[in-house]
Amino acid sequence: MLREGYLRNFIFGVEDSLVSTVGFVSGIASASVERSTLLLAGSVLIFVEAFSMGVGAFLSEESTLEARYRHRIRPLKSMLDGAVMFVSYLAAGFLVLSPYAFGPPDESVLRSAALSLVLLFLLGVLSARIARLPVIARGFRMMLVGGLAIVLGIMVATFIRGV
Repeated sequence: MLREGYLRNFIFGVEDSLVSTVGFVSGIASASVERSTLLLAGSVLIFVEAFSMGVGAFLSEESTLEARYRHRIRPLKSMLDGAVMFVSYLAAGFLVLSPYAFGPPDESVLRSAALSLVLLFLLGVLSARIARLPVIARGFRMMLVGGLAIVLGIMVATFIRGV
């Protein structure tokens, strides 16, 4: 049986990475930087955020369990939660960064955003299947909510670039 914490950290890690990476990288791309600079900035973001999210998942899970059981716990389970978060964030981030490796940054924004939306839909479908909920509705919900965050990131980058 899939433990709830692993599922939560997997979904959180993938969703956050898909949205944050696309928002950040599209903002960098809007500054008309070289592809190598964009790939460097995107890679640094993905690694730093994956590590930060993994550590955050570890610490929050460990703190929650210690508060629930009122004693020090063995950290293995919390470490696995952190590892799930780290790996899911890292993998999803590099998936949506990959279009920038194969084309000019300004043309890759739409490919990266579209890939992120498709992956968000599939993530919603997967989570719905596990929970035995309506698959299509949950897929569109995940895609819509994550898509709004992507649009917000692109709008902020566009606004700040225009200032």
